[in-house]
Amino acid sequence: MPIQQLSLNETAQEMQPCIQNCLDCHSICLSTVTYCLQKGGQHAEAAHIRLMLDCAEICQTSANFMLKGSEFHGRTCGVCGEICERCAQDCDRMGDDAQMKACAEMCRQCASTCKQMATAMA
Repeated sequence: MPIQQLSLNETAQEMQPCIQNCLDCHSICLSTVTYCLQKGGQHAEAAHIRLMLDCAEICQTSANFMLKGSEFHGRTCGVCGEICERCAQDCDRMGDDAQMKACAEMCRQCASTCKQMATAMA
């Protein structure tokens, strides 16, 4: 039994950068939704808000799957990587806006580590 626990802890350590990126991306996407709704215009378009909420939710789900050692975390990370990439592209189209650039950068960082995690688990 202790060997399995050690193995799970080692795996969790390997996942830690991805877990942290997912949690950070979840946080910035939610705060950026509020920012976008206050800003209005193209920032508040339904499709853009929906994508940021989807991104926040899949990031939280992926982090949760990794934290509990779910055998399905590679699959959730794969989807997370796709959604984060799309969210980054959508945030980039908002122009020269510091909040949107920060959100896009975090989404790209999360996409990168999630894709690595998904590939490692494939």
